[in-house]
Amino acid sequence: MSKFILLYKGPATPMEQMTKEQGDEVMAGWQTWMGKVGSALVDMGQPMAKGKSVVDDGSAGTADEFTGYSIIEAGNIDEAVKLVKDHPFLSDKSGKFSVEVFELMPLPPM
Repeated sequence: MSKFILLYKGPATPMEQMTKEQGDEVMAGWQTWMGKVGSALVDMGQPMAKGKSVVDDGSAGTADEFTGYSIIEAGNIDEAVKLVKDHPFLSDKSGKFSVEVFELMPLPPM
């Protein structure tokens, strides 16, 4: 099994800006997804604040709008993508949100 990082990209609303009902609905969606993924969920991850980009020429850039991450295990990237189906981060259906899926490659021996 390989590990895959899921990077959440889009203008997510911070929980403190939601009503209790909205927060409960969001959390229920996450609980449902986590139950579906089960033991393939290695690290639930956490939300991320706005970031900065450091460019190789020493300049500063604007970081992409990543708002969180999770780590899952799957046999290959296609299986990992299937685990993202019905992910609560994609429930808006507006085209503003995406889950970027990348395989975490093993480090060579040192």
